[in-house]
Amino acid sequence: MMYCQQLSVVQFKNLQDLVVDLSPKFNCFAGHNGAGKTNLLDAIYYLSFCKSFTNPVDVQNIAFDKDFFVIQGDYRINGKTDSVYCGLKRGQRKIFKRNKKEYDRLSDHIGSYPLVLLSPSDSRLILGGSEERRKFVDGVISQYNKEYLHKLIAYNRALQQRNALLKIFAEKRRFDREALAIWDEQLVENGNYIYGERLQFFTSFLPVFREYYAFLSQQNELTDITYEANQHDKDMRHLLEDALDKDRIAQYTTVGVHKDDLSFLIHKEPVKKFGSQGQQKSFIIALRLAQFVFTKKVKGLNPILLFDDIFDKLDETRVRQLMQMVSREDFGQVFVTDTHPRRLEELFESIPSECKLFEIDQGKVARTKILNQSS
Repeated sequence: MMYCQQLSVVQFKNLQDLVVDLSPKFNCFAGHNGAGKTNLLDAIYYLSFCKSFTNPVDVQNIAFDKDFFVIQGDYRINGKTDSVYCGLKRGQRKIFKRNKKEYDRLSDHIGSYPLVLLSPSDSRLILGGSEERRKFVDGVISQYNKEYLHKLIAYNRALQQRNALLKIFAEKRRFDREALAIWDEQLVENGNYIYGERLQFFTSFLPVFREYYAFLSQQNELTDITYEANQHDKDMRHLLEDALDKDRIAQYTTVGVHKDDLSFLIHKEPVKKFGSQGQQKSFIIALRLAQFVFTKKVKGLNPILLFDDIFDKLDETRVRQLMQMVSREDFGQVFVTDTHPRRLEELFESIPSECKLFEIDQGKVARTKILNQSS
């Protein structure tokens, strides 16, 4: 079992100095837009992923006119207490510690406290470009496979260097095949591993996704996710060789796992073009619930679930149905935000799990209410 039992935030966005004792099951943050409720979710996200889900530029998450931010969380994990610390000062590097021991690499921390986030920005998974869908896949795999994350970082570093060389060659009108081959070897080694792990992931992930989509939609709709990759037809080495002339003209690397994509389908048609708004919302939530179940299976822990502005995604009946489901013992700690505290009260009055309701105003906790006291 894993959950965050206390969260402390100092000068993070509009949260000036905040300490909240959390329920191991449901925690609801209610407040008007801009009050700071999503920032509280973001602080929890930060402690899992070493970054914000709303603003990837770390220094911009420091409160206005301040010099630093600090986020700390105390976690209960398999009967022990862990302390996680994140601090950033302007002009200095970010510090991350677990039980007072600083990490040499932030990537070594990712996956220690698995987390799944559902937010309004998830619509980009369907409506956005291929990069959004690759981020989804990479985010899931990286939480349980550190080697994948390290190879992904190495692949992207080699890709940047290769692309820079291709631009230099074009500018100087000369070509050095041996210089390019150094980066080709790194793309081949890391790209082959990434491709193989993605293939394995989809084999296990797709049946779970279909199960949750059927639950949410309550309809017998044929859904599919297809993994589109250059390497289905050729290995990475041959792809690079065949694309060399094209790369030289384009001045960047045109093939590889950085071009992979997912196709989201209902009845063999793209959800983006032919899915109703309800179908698109169900598709996104099913993706996140499948991510939860998949991550739990490989990590042996219930990931923390964050539902940001859940009523934006579903009507009240569907939200109630979803909360009833995640109240079961096979789900863990859940965080929910909404603009209406009374709506949250009514929702959780009928759910027999402890729930703490925090009303947030101007970056502070105005009121706390326990809706269902645990026995």
